[in-house]
Amino acid sequence: MFDADVASRGLGIELVEAADGAAVARMRVAAGMVNGHDIAHGGFVFLLADTAFALACNSWGPVTVAAGGEITFVRPARAGDLLTARASERTRYGRSGIYDVTVTRDDGEVVAEFRGRSRTLATRPDGHHDSPPPAG
Repeated sequence: MFDADVASRGLGIELVEAADGAAVARMRVAAGMVNGHDIAHGGFVFLLADTAFALACNSWGPVTVAAGGEITFVRPARAGDLLTARASERTRYGRSGIYDVTVTRDDGEVVAEFRGRSRTLATRPDGHHDSPPPAG
């Protein structure tokens, strides 16, 4: 899945590890990722957390998509900071799951906490998967 993730790889996100409902991904904050306050734009921090979440919930094998996610920004990150997102499964029930992701700077300080809700797509008799739910 990560090999086909053009958005994440295009931003320099690296897959460190992913297995058994957990994943670690990292990204260096580039100069083009900062906002008018000279701190990392929250959208990029969210994208890193969301990528780790996707890697964790897809580590079991079946195609799984986000049903929702929310983030709390705790501390700023700045250009040059190396951010690491560590995702872990909290629970899976039926085709749904809940995952927590902690994003830290390279100095170990927590930048953000993310919670994602996943949904595993059903496999049809023809071997294809349900379409992801429409956006919005």
